[in-house]
Amino acid sequence: HSNPADTDLILRAIEQGISYKVIHNASIMNAIASTGLQLYNFGDTVSICFWKEDWRPTSFVDKIIKNLQNGLHCLCLLDIRVKEIDWKHMIRGRKVYEPPQYMTVNTAIQQILDSVKEDGREQDVLNEKSLCVGVARLGSADQVIKAGTLERLLTEDFGPAAQLVRCWKLARHGGRYVETFRPC
Repeated sequence: HSNPADTDLILRAIEQGISYKVIHNASIMNAIASTGLQLYNFGDTVSICFWKEDWRPTSFVDKIIKNLQNGLHCLCLLDIRVKEIDWKHMIRGRKVYEPPQYMTVNTAIQQILDSVKEDGREQDVLNEKSLCVGVARLGSADQVIKAGTLERLLTEDFGPAAQLVRCWKLARHGGRYVETFRPC
């Protein structure tokens, strides 16, 4: 449901106690509309990768801030590490893979907040009080959608296969819909 009419239908179903189910295309780019945010209000999508001891890229923050300055939401794709070679074994001639890792919403939020603080970036549009929506496993029976400030979502459990959206201004229906996902 990527347009206002779809969101309106779902809101009316919720208000009338009618159950519904959304079946998505196979892309997070479409499924993210389950949050109630309109797809045409998204800017560039960014990827947030796992930091390592000696590698802490923060360029994703610049794109998030650019989107916000342009009045657009920002979809943040969170890192998934599967079939990564364990180099300690590789140099011994053995092909051993590290266990799969899925970045959590919590890790992504912490990296965003650390990047903003450490680099002295624009904290007026991106800080602990910024409105975001965290999602996990959209379209599955155990999907999770939660809305709140970065500070609030930092304490929430989303489980694996998650994404994060930093919201800009919310349209009438989108704003009402997003509010239904605020944790108690």
